[in-house]
Amino acid sequence: MEKIKMTTPLVEMDGDEMTRILWKMIKDELILPFVDLKSEYYDLGLVNRDNTRDQVTVDSALATQKYGVAVKCATITPNVQRMSEYNLHEMWKSPNGTIRAMLDGTVFRCPITIPSIHPAVKFWKKPITIARHAYGDVYKGVEIKTEEPGIAKLVFEGESGKKEEVVIQKFNGPGIIQGMHNTDKSIRSFAHSCFKYALDIKQSIWFATKDTISKKYDGRFKAIFEEVFQEYKDAFEAAGIEYFYTLIDDAVARVMRSEGGFIWACKNYDGDVMSDMVSTAFGSLAMMTSVLVSPDGKYEYEAAHGTVTRHYYKYLKGEETSTNPMATIFAWSGAFRKRGELDNLPELVHYADELEAACFETLNAGIVTKDLVNLMEGVIPQPQTSLGFLKAIRERLERRLGA
Repeated sequence: MEKIKMTTPLVEMDGDEMTRILWKMIKDELILPFVDLKSEYYDLGLVNRDNTRDQVTVDSALATQKYGVAVKCATITPNVQRMSEYNLHEMWKSPNGTIRAMLDGTVFRCPITIPSIHPAVKFWKKPITIARHAYGDVYKGVEIKTEEPGIAKLVFEGESGKKEEVVIQKFNGPGIIQGMHNTDKSIRSFAHSCFKYALDIKQSIWFATKDTISKKYDGRFKAIFEEVFQEYKDAFEAAGIEYFYTLIDDAVARVMRSEGGFIWACKNYDGDVMSDMVSTAFGSLAMMTSVLVSPDGKYEYEAAHGTVTRHYYKYLKGEETSTNPMATIFAWSGAFRKRGELDNLPELVHYADELEAACFETLNAGIVTKDLVNLMEGVIPQPQTSLGFLKAIRERLERRLGA
């Protein structure tokens, strides 16, 4: 078959460890034989990030702002052990955090579901997408550990000279204090991203905070979301979807009793916790997509999981691995679909659809990586190596595309 043409490049961000190995396998087996790939390549592997003093991460985010669609491999966020292992100049920040901040984006995570893997929550019939605000709260918190009695105060000194001061606590002995913040700008961007993505995938959106307790902090989230929603209200009605607000504890209870099929927007910490809960309840973090969406409509697709270090060390020893590539494949398919939609290339959109269909066809036949074997019901699993699994998908993709 003639390879499918592209007109605008994807921003391609390579990564680390086993996911970097899978990245090349996926390209060789499922992309390059079918697509005349145009990409602007950035090596976000830890070695190159260190060599460039992390400038490559900044450059990849700028390229995403320019071209509008990116696909990213999982990357290492270094700790003390990694500093020594890679002989780093500095303990570089999370690439995801840098890219999110530069795009002012919101992360949407959604499980990939198949009939033979049943959710742990019996009511769930459709995927639940978690929209996580990616700025502020405890992740930008500052902390003090006190060793003696004293008074803790929250103080704000405005540029106008106005000063506000409240007592947090009068300590009679040792204690701990944490201060956290958010900004109207970031919350507003979060709301725009959520409402735009809901319209993009035609799903209702739920949002929850605890404004009955955190009357000013969480109350500000609630008020800004309601204000921004007025700009999307008519479009939501036309699309037949809704925006629903409730308290976070009520949301958890409703989610557990729902059948799914909606976006659940969460503040930063809530989204961190709930995305792991949802992915595990649906089966596996390796079957979880992640999309970063900016308020001005830029998209970056990736897998929700990490670099699969344990399998990488086995690979380095020459041992075969059975690493699940599904989330990474769906990062590529999502990026191709969005690129095709933006560039009016129906052949590219069709390829993305058929790639995902070939993956489902393979899984539904019981051909899987080892992590899914014990989760499947009603199908006799046939565990494969990473490459064997990709070749099985390729066989079905060739047939579907008439290659």
